[in-house]
Amino acid sequence: MSTDLANHQTDTAHALAVELRMLAGQLRRRLRQEASVADWTESQRAVLLRLERQDGATVTELAQAEGVRSQSMGATVSTLMEAGWVKGAPDPVDGRRTLLSITPQTRKMFRQVRAAREDWLQRTISARYSATEQKQLAGAVRLLQRLLEA
Repeated sequence: MSTDLANHQTDTAHALAVELRMLAGQLRRRLRQEASVADWTESQRAVLLRLERQDGATVTELAQAEGVRSQSMGATVSTLMEAGWVKGAPDPVDGRRTLLSITPQTRKMFRQVRAAREDWLQRTISARYSATEQKQLAGAVRLLQRLLEA
């Protein structure tokens, strides 16, 4: 392969990477606008999402996973508990530890938010893309999925 062709491919891949990063950020912000979630901070949202995936974590485990001090995580968790988004229960193996989990109210909120975001996406795709374009978009989604498999 010639040097010019290799440089062109590298430049094209870089430009595509920049455009894709920016587009992903814009889509994320737009989806947030469609269904804003309570008034959670980024750190609170991160904790709730982690607890949704990993039910039953301690403050220390959450702090390690999020890369913050236990005291900071304790304050975040305390706020979430006071608001009813998180609950604590004694660890069945070690009763001195408290295992945190999200409440049914939080699960319901997540379902509602995801449904609203998916509804917006479905309505927008249906309204703005022809059947042929929707097939192309489906192909693009499969290509994007391959990015995450690396």
